[in-house]
Amino acid sequence: MRLQGYSIPRTSTGRASLVPPPPWHYVGDFLVVDYWADPDAVRAVLPEGLDPHPDPGRCAAVFADWQSSSEGGDELVDPIRSHYREFFIVINALLDGEEVTNCPFIWVNQDFALARGWIQGFPKKLGSIWMTRTFGLDLPADPGLRPGGRYGATCSGRGRAIADMTLTIDGESEEGPRHNAPPIVNVRHFPRLAAGRHDDPQVHELVRAVSRDRAASKAMTGPATLTLHPAPGEEHDTLAPVEIDRGYRFTFGYTIDDLKTVKEFV
Repeated sequence: MRLQGYSIPRTSTGRASLVPPPPWHYVGDFLVVDYWADPDAVRAVLPEGLDPHPDPGRCAAVFADWQSSSEGGDELVDPIRSHYREFFIVINALLDGEEVTNCPFIWVNQDFALARGWIQGFPKKLGSIWMTRTFGLDLPADPGLRPGGRYGATCSGRGRAIADMTLTIDGESEEGPRHNAPPIVNVRHFPRLAAGRHDDPQVHELVRAVSRDRAASKAMTGPATLTLHPAPGEEHDTLAPVEIDRGYRFTFGYTIDDLKTVKEFV
C-alpha cells in the first residue's frame, strides 16, 4: 500500500501528517512596530538575490496570535491544532527594483506552524509568545480598541528572553504599518546529510509568498516600545531598534495555496 500525506509522518491514510495539504486559511490579531535598525546589521542578514532598501535599516517587529485551518475547517473544533502565536522580524529590501520584505528571524509556539513555516521559507524556531487580548467589552481587564488602550507582547526561546514590545493606542491609522506592507520574499533551504555534500543543499531558493482572499480590520496606532534581548545562540538582537516610528494593532486574514519561486541557487 502506498503511503499518503502532504507532510511527514506519512501513513496509509495520511491523517497523521503534521501539516495538512493546502489551502491553509489564517486569521489573527497583530501587534506591529515599525522601526529602523543599524543599516550594516540589516545588510548582514540580506539573502542572496535581494538588494538593500533605499531607506537603510528599515524593519518591522511583528507579534501575531493566529487561528488557522485547512480546507473543511476541522481544526476549528479541535483548537490545539488551529491556535498558535509567533514573533518575527522583517527587513525591507529590493527585488529587481521592487520593494519587498524578508524574514530573517521568527519564533512560533506550535510544531505544525513550525513545519508549515519551513515549507514556506520562514526560518522558524520554537518559542513562547504572549500577547494582550481584547474582547470588545468595556471592562478594566479589556484595553479595547480606543485611545489609551495599552497592549504588550513578549517572546522567549529556550528559556531566554527574545523580545518584548508595548503599544499605547492614540487613534486610528489610515495606512496601517508601512514597514511590513511590501510582499514577503524568503529563502527555502533544506541541507543534505550525505558525507561530502554538507555544503550542497537539496533545496536553496528564493521564494515569494502568494496569498488570496485577504481581509483586514481597521488599524489602531500609537507610540510603541521594542526591545530585542541578546541570548545564547541567537543573533536577532543585531537588528535592535535605533529609531522607532509607531506601533499598530489590527486583525488580518488570508488564504495560502501557492508559492512562487523567484530564483533557484542549487
